[in-house]
Amino acid sequence: MADWFKDSFRQEFDKQSAVMGRFNLAIFGKTGVGKSTLINAIFGEEVARTGIGEPVTRGSHLYLDKVGHLGLIDTQGLEIGKDDKEIISDLNKAVSQMRRMELHEQIHLAWYCIRGMDRRFEETEAEFIRRLDDLGLPVVVVLTQVPMREGHYHPDAVMLAEQIAAKRLPIVGGRPFLAYAKYDPFTGQRPHGLQEVLDATFRVAPVGVEGALIAAQEIDLARKAKEAQKHITVAATSAAAAAASPIPFSDAAMLIPIQLAMMARISQIYKIKFDRAALLAVASTTAATSAGRATFTGLLKMVPGAGTLAGGMIGAGVASSFTYAMGQAWLVVCQRVVKGGFGAVGSVIDNEQLRDMFTDEFRKRLKLRRSETKTGG
Repeated sequence: MADWFKDSFRQEFDKQSAVMGRFNLAIFGKTGVGKSTLINAIFGEEVARTGIGEPVTRGSHLYLDKVGHLGLIDTQGLEIGKDDKEIISDLNKAVSQMRRMELHEQIHLAWYCIRGMDRRFEETEAEFIRRLDDLGLPVVVVLTQVPMREGHYHPDAVMLAEQIAAKRLPIVGGRPFLAYAKYDPFTGQRPHGLQEVLDATFRVAPVGVEGALIAAQEIDLARKAKEAQKHITVAATSAAAAAASPIPFSDAAMLIPIQLAMMARISQIYKIKFDRAALLAVASTTAATSAGRATFTGLLKMVPGAGTLAGGMIGAGVASSFTYAMGQAWLVVCQRVVKGGFGAVGSVIDNEQLRDMFTDEFRKRLKLRRSETKTGG
């Protein structure tokens, strides 16, 4: 049964991954401005790899590095300020070709990074940003490595930001975003401005890749939770619709694909890789019986009004409540994982502890759901 569960979960995991697609970000700026540090701070440690990825188009100096639901487009062998015409030419070819592809294969927007303490912004940089806009790419300008003290940015960075804003460039928000990406133990300078950069990115990212962007980023857990709740609601509604059909249930067989899809989607949102997600899912939903049967049906027995399981009809309300409670319990598991609640990746999972936590959360959410249903909440 565990093998069947893992195979079925794999199918749904891969399907949900394909549905979510990929958010592709082009990042530009002179050498040493801290592009990789900024990327890693928002999308996860060591996301910006040292490898050059694959060429965006044949003979191009633009390379695409795929990391889960994130695609990073960067230049290799060319320098901003020296090779701008060649970079723009490569971008023009890439954008033209990509627009004939599916949305997740296109470049969605660009970050242009400037070191906040450089004290000057050259006209060649302004012209480069205008050319990006001409290609139809929204541009988020980020001043990196900007010190802050007692809530105030360094005056030199503020002056540079004002200088750039005065040029009225076609950039998101009409101004640069000031940020410091990584804690500096020597100076005590703490990160700041990352959420503002991410919010600006969400404002201009295409709707069709928002889910991929939510999954790829790691600093806005509230957005992840909201996205997960949306899919729990969708699954609960789908379960109710399935239960309303005249086809009898047998061991909740018709509910299982809906629940697996929900669990797989939430795993993707929280960037939990398949092997670990499958182990967590098996441990959460498997009863400690000699037969080792999966306990979708066992969990269903906790739902008042579920009736007989062997070919019996399950009402829409029961199916919806069951799926909702299961989704909420699984969400708690995933949130605990990203906070290190079940040990580091690769560590042994305490199955009994995990199963007890999942079941307790399931019971609690089920009780709350039934209470809300009775009161019309």
